[in-house]
Amino acid sequence: MHDDELKITRHDPSLYNEDLAPIPHGKRSWGWFEIFNVWSNDIQSLFGYSLAASLFIIYGLNGWAVMAAIILAGFIVMVLVNLSGKPSVKYGIPFPVLVRASMGVRGANLPALLRAIVGIFWYGVQTYFASTAVALLLTALFGDPGGQFLGLSAIGWLAFVIVWLFQLAIFWAGIERIKHFLNWAGPLVYVVMVALMIIVWFKAGDELLPAIDTIFSSSGDYEGSDLSAFLAITGTMIAYFAAVVINFGDFTRFVRSEREMKLGNLLGLPLNVAFFSFIALIITAGTVALFGDALINPSEIIERVDSLPLTLIAAITFFAATVGINLVANFIPPAYDLANLFPSKISFRVGGLITAIIAFFVGALWLAVISRIGIPGFVNVLGAVVAPFYGIIVVDYYLIRRQKLNIQDMFSSEPGSTYYYDNGWNRKALIAFGLAALFSLSSVWIPTLAALDGYAWLIGAGLGGLFYWGLMGKERKRLAYA
Repeated sequence: MHDDELKITRHDPSLYNEDLAPIPHGKRSWGWFEIFNVWSNDIQSLFGYSLAASLFIIYGLNGWAVMAAIILAGFIVMVLVNLSGKPSVKYGIPFPVLVRASMGVRGANLPALLRAIVGIFWYGVQTYFASTAVALLLTALFGDPGGQFLGLSAIGWLAFVIVWLFQLAIFWAGIERIKHFLNWAGPLVYVVMVALMIIVWFKAGDELLPAIDTIFSSSGDYEGSDLSAFLAITGTMIAYFAAVVINFGDFTRFVRSEREMKLGNLLGLPLNVAFFSFIALIITAGTVALFGDALINPSEIIERVDSLPLTLIAAITFFAATVGINLVANFIPPAYDLANLFPSKISFRVGGLITAIIAFFVGALWLAVISRIGIPGFVNVLGAVVAPFYGIIVVDYYLIRRQKLNIQDMFSSEPGSTYYYDNGWNRKALIAFGLAALFSLSSVWIPTLAALDGYAWLIGAGLGGLFYWGLMGKERKRLAYA
């Protein structure tokens, strides 16, 4: 599209501010490398590594099968984000504006609010994980004076506050500063992870690789078949990326072309996941051989290795990677989502400040309260809440509207405008979301549906799109003859 077509000539103040407006192609500066680093930082964060490593333990599969399931998830997510990211590359709009096409200009506030809640939770959790790297650094330099409150030592609380303030400062500096931060943080983490893998491999000796086939086979409490375990791992990893998948347009609106988006996704997802899961496999197996325990937190592994130079370098890089993805995946989306609720009162920056304040308490309670439900369960529940919106958005854009949006009416609340529906709400989309979300959440919470463990996100997204397609029958026919 030409930049002139993206200019908003009329708008409702309750639907528009400069942060939500389309970004002209001429003002976009992101390429494939920036998209690659969105994924590299996401995968390489402390939380991402801990989740991947825990999957090697929980399901009792041999390490190579777990690695294959994680890589398969990378391919699936690549396809999903290519679909959800394309509209924002074309029109330059963020997720909460894009979803107005299917949910209505007012109804879009529901997915925006739910996505904001998910983002704020992730932001708080990732802030805690980033703080463990800083705590490791501070402890190595100054020791730990002891004492605990809500599961955190004095050093732990100091590290948490430092990370929280640092992230807020980077965000406040703007999207370009975040981009530069990501571009050096992602590659640097790879250097440290490879170094840690080599050290563990060297210390474990020649028996490490043969042991991988059997070292996990007797562990784990999973009672299903190997195939169901394989699919559950794949589903859980897809759910881990779910929050980014649905609002990927928040990032692709900065990308110069669809081709660069797809290249960044190819390099950043299946290829990146393959390499990183191999590193996680070797290190996890090595910790069993070296320490007798399967350690899933890189900070704890480095502490056991007992090398001060490695500890210092690793603490800095793990901190950088976790902060990087936190800013992009868990700070930018809620900032947009909250701005979408009250555009005339909440700017992008104010939305980010609200996000940071609420997330502070989430992160502070992670260790003592939230983590008790388990990492995979936490990922699946949060993913299940927003999953139906993905199916609704994709079906609406590709199958119903045939990749054509009225960008002017995205910001109009005039009765009869394209996305006004019923007082700004598309009731059919709401019904589709409610039915799909009920089923996907049930697959996580109801014991009799335990066989669907790990599939919640895919079920929710698929059902959301299916129900929406069926309920929008008249709209499909009208647009087909328009």
